[in-house]
Amino acid sequence: MGEEREDPQKLKKIAAAAYDYENDPRWADYWSNVLIPPHMASRSDVVDHFKRKFYQRYIDPDLVVEPMSTSTPSQSAKSSASSSTSSSAANDQARPRNAGSTTRSSGTSPTAGSNPTSMRWDRNTVLFSVNAWVFIVAVLAIFPLVPQSLSNRAYRLSFMGTACSSAYSLYALYGRPRAWTLQAVQLYFQSIISTKDFLYLIYCLTFVTSHLCLKFALIPIVCRALEHVAKFLRRNFNRSTLYRKYLEDPCVWVESNTTTLSILSSHVEIGVGFLLIVSLFSWQRNIIQTFMYWQLLKLMYHAPVTAGYHQSVWAKIGRTVKPHIERYAPFLNTPLSAIQRWWFR
Repeated sequence: MGEEREDPQKLKKIAAAAYDYENDPRWADYWSNVLIPPHMASRSDVVDHFKRKFYQRYIDPDLVVEPMSTSTPSQSAKSSASSSTSSSAANDQARPRNAGSTTRSSGTSPTAGSNPTSMRWDRNTVLFSVNAWVFIVAVLAIFPLVPQSLSNRAYRLSFMGTACSSAYSLYALYGRPRAWTLQAVQLYFQSIISTKDFLYLIYCLTFVTSHLCLKFALIPIVCRALEHVAKFLRRNFNRSTLYRKYLEDPCVWVESNTTTLSILSSHVEIGVGFLLIVSLFSWQRNIIQTFMYWQLLKLMYHAPVTAGYHQSVWAKIGRTVKPHIERYAPFLNTPLSAIQRWWFR
């Protein structure tokens, strides 16, 4: 019976190992959001572990993924050698002492068996709660029949909620800089600057501190919150009757169309950049906000998490605009070349 139960899992593990991860765009997005120290990211066993977790999430939920050992092979060898020499002495000392306390030692405390998954569950629950709240508030801000005062307040709260969730996610995964020195802070920012959480944190701070109200800019926030909520619901409530009856189809649609949502978000983010340039000719102009936002767009163009989507949109814009510039405004080639040099620098 034990062999029959193990056979399906062996076949699933073989299928997970043979899966073509490199040609699946979801794997690149998933791996870019896995935040682990660089020395662990280069280990093949760590990469294989997260590939199995990816396969379990997107391909086969029935695959059982065993927890990853946090100790390196050299550390485990050293610990096993030292524990083997000290365990006999410790057991000899513990036997007479524990002879009359078998009843007390038979029960284990709940904290003794705690594992890192409980902390991850708490973090995911907090992020789900915040993103669900952001989604509801953002829909209120966009809905046209909502009063103007309530809509403007919901607009600010949507960006503030997403900024808080992004900052919390960065803190939970990366912590704080090791020391408050210039070199330590610089290394810390180099490790988080290309993550999606950091990009959305700067995106939200750009609009929270501005008097300009662009409801159009809420679309990437709604898409991001929708993805987080759908993933959490599908992973943790897939056996609920309420979920299966009302929420399963929307959640499956969201998870199967994450690429479409990312493309939509990239279109909106670039469109907001051009709207900010247009706003410079109005009384609501904000030169600092426009400059910071275009610096963020430049970062999104080069960051691995968003580069593919943004580069595709910019290539489409170039194919559409360039023939008209060559035909009607060739004098713009010189300033555009200077802008391109700054952009690709």
